[in-house]
Amino acid sequence: MTGHIDPDRAQFEAFKALDRDAPIEMLNLVRLRDLAAYPRDHALADGGLSGAEAYSRYGAESGPVLARVGGAILWRGGFETVLIGPSDERWDQVFIAAYPSAHAFLAMVKDPQYARAVVHRQAAVETSRLIRCAPRAKGAAFG
Repeated sequence: MTGHIDPDRAQFEAFKALDRDAPIEMLNLVRLRDLAAYPRDHALADGGLSGAEAYSRYGAESGPVLARVGGAILWRGGFETVLIGPSDERWDQVFIAAYPSAHAFLAMVKDPQYARAVVHRQAAVETSRLIRCAPRAKGAAFG
């Protein structure tokens, strides 16, 4: 599987082209590296951190920014198995983050504190999926 860590330009432009005022929910599927891979010039480049340890640092440092823009983790779960889909997929982090708007999400990713934190995510992640969703009412049936 090819690693997906950051959005490419076309993906980011498609995200920004959608309604920026409506609330959004972001489904996060994250597979971590065994060992974090920091840039050579980073203080932790030879730190021997695991991907899980680096991702934990990302969470601790980015959490205040998430809260400051009005975001929150709506749901998180522990991955168990794939029932439909590639049988070799596994995810170490599975959660849904909610934002009051796409403006709030964009403010978070542009925040200087977030920029310092995201290096831990980039070092930690082997591959990921970040899927923008529009919130819908809960119900008792599918569809």
